[in-house]
Amino acid sequence: MKSLRRVYAIILSASLLFGGCAERGVIPSETVTCPATETQATTTTETTAVSTVPTTVTEATTTLPPEPEYYTVHLVCAGDNLIHSSIYNQAKRRAAANGEEGYDFGYVYERVEHYIKDADLAILNQETIVTDELEPSDYPKFCSPADLGEHMIDIGFDVFSMSNNHVIDRGEEGLLATLRFWDSHEGIVRYGAYRDEEDMNNIRTLEVNGITFAFLGYMEHTNGLKLKEDSPCKITYLKELELIEEQVRKADEIADVVVVSPHFGKEISNDVTDNQKNIARLLVDWGADIIIGTQPHTVQTMEYIEREDGTKAFCFYCLGNFVSAQAYYKAMVGMIGELTVNKNSLTGEISLDDPGAIPIITQYGANYHQIHIVPYCEYTDEELNSHGSEDFSRKTLDKILSYIPEEYLRIE
Repeated sequence: MKSLRRVYAIILSASLLFGGCAERGVIPSETVTCPATETQATTTTETTAVSTVPTTVTEATTTLPPEPEYYTVHLVCAGDNLIHSSIYNQAKRRAAANGEEGYDFGYVYERVEHYIKDADLAILNQETIVTDELEPSDYPKFCSPADLGEHMIDIGFDVFSMSNNHVIDRGEEGLLATLRFWDSHEGIVRYGAYRDEEDMNNIRTLEVNGITFAFLGYMEHTNGLKLKEDSPCKITYLKELELIEEQVRKADEIADVVVVSPHFGKEISNDVTDNQKNIARLLVDWGADIIIGTQPHTVQTMEYIEREDGTKAFCFYCLGNFVSAQAYYKAMVGMIGELTVNKNSLTGEISLDDPGAIPIITQYGANYHQIHIVPYCEYTDEELNSHGSEDFSRKTLDKILSYIPEEYLRIE
């Protein structure tokens, strides 16, 4: 970060004042004898000594500007929280075993909770709608019980992206129901889908540790589903570039950091498409600072993207799944992204430092039994060998992790 210093020096000149013989008005450099006047006896002399006048010297002073303070936010982000029936039915059985109503999702997330709780700001792509106004449902039209959302909030998520292809799985009714759920929680931010145009134009912001974040989200498609033409609800597709540019530029004016969540890319592919790169480039040029990509359900690379003025944004092209009951081995590996946001209190300049990717594994046994998330750093050969997904091996796991640049890979 840049810091400007201005040094002002004020030098005052010294003045030297002298006194001397009263009659001549001359200041000699040493003791002298003034000549006698006619009224003075010739045998008498008057001796006048030099009088030294005090000299005042003002030393030059230097004024330095105040040192800046740095505001800091540790941000984490997680990918698709894709809740199949095997996950919510498991949670229902666990609640019943404890003599409780509803759903207990604690087991699913308990081994990665500390990553979320330790963050200043935690962002999740909630891939399914969340509500108790409708019955839970599985693929292809998902709906998750409200206990899921409550648990996500309890473990530390502050911000929820709804920009994904399942956001209107249950139509306008489901969308409005999930909006009511999230809006009933004070301090929780949701974005990417809106009840009407006014709601959409109200760009969500959140101030954390003196830094203001703005949030926007867009999706490539919604699985062929569309809102009715007369529906007031609003979602924005990535092809609506003119509207997206307008929103990103507006967000850049009102926030220190603009977070954009694009749901884009080829599913179950670790390779970033040209379209993903092009969209990321546009978003950064318009003012996006952090890009949190989702959709492919497996990890992809990440990088800084530099603007013409030398400032940089950071892009996670895809975080992969946070959790799911998908079967393909590539979908078992996701990551929790993290970085540190710093702000100079004097200049307002922002830097994005120490980005990283914490790999995580969706673990389950035969027939999707005991689904839960395991940090890669804790993952044992025993767990690997008992995984219920076919072709999931140390070789395929390492192959997937190779798509994360080494400088960003965080294995604690």
